[in-house]
Amino acid sequence: MAKLTKRQKMLAEKIVAEKLYGFDEALKTLREVAETTKFDETLEVAMNLGVDPRHADQMVRGMVSLPAGTGKTVKVAVFARGDNAEKAQAAGADKVGAEDLMEDMQAGNLDYDRVIATPDMMGVVGRLGKVLGPKGLMPNPKLGTVTPNVEQAIKDAKGGQVQYRVEKAGIVHSGIGKLSFSDDQLKENFKAFTDAVVKAKPSGAKGKYVQKISISSSMGPGLQIEAAEVEGA
Repeated sequence: MAKLTKRQKMLAEKIVAEKLYGFDEALKTLREVAETTKFDETLEVAMNLGVDPRHADQMVRGMVSLPAGTGKTVKVAVFARGDNAEKAQAAGADKVGAEDLMEDMQAGNLDYDRVIATPDMMGVVGRLGKVLGPKGLMPNPKLGTVTPNVEQAIKDAKGGQVQYRVEKAGIVHSGIGKLSFSDDQLKENFKAFTDAVVKAKPSGAKGKYVQKISISSSMGPGLQIEAAEVEGA
């Protein structure tokens, strides 16, 4: 049997399998584990939901603004012309364009975290469905990424707004900040994210909606959180 590394030994000592943690205790445990890594890890939350996203009335998706931000730099591309293009540039968009931006994306330049478009640009953006769709980047009016108010959309994206979407297995997950954030900041972000997912419960969801909640750090283990920590779970 292979010898355990120091890190594996420490994890085995600190992590109790199948234990349900309060958020504060779980965060403290992840911080202790993260002390051995050399970078500022992201705290991630995963929620297993009682939905089947193959059915339209069980799809869970939306946007939520994290009060303490995400701690990461968000790259934003904007489809706009004229005044709106100038406003987007002034608001800090990383790339602004029209047909030229579409061609650039078709060529494979998709290094963006958010794509925003003004309504008049959807004829151009629509041709990128097969490129942006699989990456979850397709602008959508329901998510506020198709809007005449590009300045606000850019501000939201850069200021800590995250997008969530349930995967095939019924799991929603997202980064909710860096471990360098304070405990209060991370708890506030955790609450904002989980509240948004609970409120987004679709009409077709039957039975128990939130089935399991866990948090992890980039390099750390997943720790299961007590349902009582999440309102409505």
